[in-house]
Amino acid sequence: MTGSTDAPRRGAVAASDIRGRAPARPREDASMFSRLQLAPAYKQVSTEIERSILSGQLRPGMPLPTEQSLAERFGVHRSTVREAIRQVEQEGLVQRREGRRLFVALPGLYDLAPRTARLLMLQQTTFAELWQVAVTLEPLASQLAAQNAEPADLDELARNTELTAALQAEGRNTLEDDQRLVELDVEFHALVGRASRNRPLMLAREPISLLYNPTLLQIHQRLPQSKARNLAAHRGILDALQRRDGAAAAEWTRKHMVDFKKGFEMTGLDMAAPIAAPP
Repeated sequence: MTGSTDAPRRGAVAASDIRGRAPARPREDASMFSRLQLAPAYKQVSTEIERSILSGQLRPGMPLPTEQSLAERFGVHRSTVREAIRQVEQEGLVQRREGRRLFVALPGLYDLAPRTARLLMLQQTTFAELWQVAVTLEPLASQLAAQNAEPADLDELARNTELTAALQAEGRNTLEDDQRLVELDVEFHALVGRASRNRPLMLAREPISLLYNPTLLQIHQRLPQSKARNLAAHRGILDALQRRDGAAAAEWTRKHMVDFKKGFEMTGLDMAAPIAAPP
């Protein structure tokens, strides 16, 4: 005989092995999951407060519930609520009145512009980038203003233009006069933006205006002839607005923006350099 009949055949598995060994488990692959990013409690609370305001449950002028009341509703400490309210207050959605009492507020269209301008500077935004946007937005604002401007808007634009002309006629060319001319220029374009009656456009153009308009001061100081060209452009825009000629208003504004770019280049300033903070 070649072997005992009790020996297991080749490839067979003993019953004891089957009974004594558990089936192999598949290996766990933790790579299919990612770590949860849980927002801090105060952020969750501020998000809920903002949602209540934006949905209209809390309307402008209504008092915000007290810290104690909010803490009880959200099941958090008052310190958490206090930090959440600070976040909402920074967004301009609530204001303190009557002592320390908080009321829901409606932020003005231009309240967020300085913050956006700071963000653009942090992003190292260049003058070239700002101009690419402005040369589109400003003519559009003029075109819409020709359609939507009210008599009071046109009166304010006319007054602004008259003040600019009177100041230039004095011919003093002092730093103070040049700064005042820049202020009038900023006001002129803001008035055109307001006359457009397009709120998203007004919001979009304001932070850009805050950043590129101060450059006009350097242009005026280095290129005195730029003042007369600036005034001529404003007069052309105003005339088109008064005639309700949107195409002419937009074209005058486009030429005005192109001329502004040429003045920037003639001063030797670098359009590819990050924009500087307004003075």
